[in-house]
Amino acid sequence: MASNKAELEKIKSFAFKMRKHILNMSLAAGAYSSHLGGGLSMVDIAATLFASVMKHDNKKPQWPDRDRFILSKGHGVLGYYSALCESGYLTEADLITFEQPDSALLGHPVRNLKQGIDFSTGSLGMGLSLGIGVALSVRMKKRKSRVFVLMGDGETNEGSVWEGVMAASQYQLNNLIAIIDKNGYQQTGTNKDIMCVGDIATKFKGFGWKVKVVDGHNISELYDALSSQNNSNQPLAVIANTVKGKGVSIAENNNDWHHHVLTKSNYDEAMEGLLESGEES
Repeated sequence: MASNKAELEKIKSFAFKMRKHILNMSLAAGAYSSHLGGGLSMVDIAATLFASVMKHDNKKPQWPDRDRFILSKGHGVLGYYSALCESGYLTEADLITFEQPDSALLGHPVRNLKQGIDFSTGSLGMGLSLGIGVALSVRMKKRKSRVFVLMGDGETNEGSVWEGVMAASQYQLNNLIAIIDKNGYQQTGTNKDIMCVGDIATKFKGFGWKVKVVDGHNISELYDALSSQNNSNQPLAVIANTVKGKGVSIAENNNDWHHHVLTKSNYDEAMEGLLESGEES
């Protein structure tokens, strides 16, 4: 599907605002710290989905025909909350309560149907199985909704992921899209050093999935991969090559920012760089 310029510009602007929200939330969290790196690496993916690709309505969060989004890598919640804010489910005032006492916005998503959060996640390896259940339900009810599951590449170390990969193929769930945020890192180091899964695209193909490999920060590639109609009888895996901490120079490819406290001086430096860069892609 050929992407149009106006749509791409809308997504880029959405992503830029998301990154500003992420910095503001991280600063507000204070000593509670936040998962900055993985929240930033997924921004362009989430922006493409929420700003353009997915069917959803903030005035009717439980609209039965909406597309579903499941953040399996629940620690990337900064990217989720910022997308929900730009989509009108949350306010900026909500965002700055992040990880504060009595806040509804915790360090991993907690189900809140009014705020557009359908599932509590964070125990890695579970999101794809949730997505399979939803995709089966949607198909049984003869609805046209699609189910998008955003996962981390480190998360694919979990055996439950591959059980889900087999099941999705077995049930020919062509309404299911798994997106792998492939930034090369997990909590304690590189995926290559900790548990290398090799060529992940080839593995998904071997289990009977349709696979697309994209630059996870190229809005045009993401839009084309995620918006195109899947006319096969296979589930779709989109392998998105990303940079952990994308858009914040002090955090890019620096795994110290997997989970870290953002100080005011860090914030000022990061925000200055972001604003100078303009509409990050």
